[in-house]
Amino acid sequence: MPRQLLIAALAALLALVAVRALAARGRSRRARRVGRIAADGELAGAALLAAAGFAIVDRQARHVLPVDVDGERYDAGLRCDYLAERAGERWVAEVKTGKDAPSLANPATRRQLLEYQVAYGAVGVALVDATAGVVHEVRFDLAPSPAAAAPPPPRWPLFALGVAVGLGAAAALALV
Repeated sequence: MPRQLLIAALAALLALVAVRALAARGRSRRARRVGRIAADGELAGAALLAAAGFAIVDRQARHVLPVDVDGERYDAGLRCDYLAERAGERWVAEVKTGKDAPSLANPATRRQLLEYQVAYGAVGVALVDATAGVVHEVRFDLAPSPAAAAPPPPRWPLFALGVAVGLGAAAALALV
């Protein structure tokens, strides 16, 4: 009996190793396919940018965005797909593939584009939807909104005035 148990355990272990090896092979195949799609998308993106009147200045342009965190400097490394120019203006170009990634409804995409426009000092971001073959021009309005520039007036003076009027009216009624 112990020998049969040992053989069964060894067979189960070998089966587990085989399943894991096949799963890893599948993941690497999937990763290679996704990488190929992204690389093909970037090549298509360059052609789409040129057709939209953009001149590519740099590919895979690296940038360091310094960030102050509690008085300590943190350098955030960035890399955009393309830096481009059109009509003397600097643009960042980001190529996306797939159904959901090119959408500004996707918060991760929206944040990435905003970060790129700010960090690279660009007038906007050319969002290249390589799957659909479209270039969208995205410009974030970075001017502070009037509400952000001036804090709302405090409400406590109106409350204090209401209390004072109420107390005065109560005192007047008490004297009558």
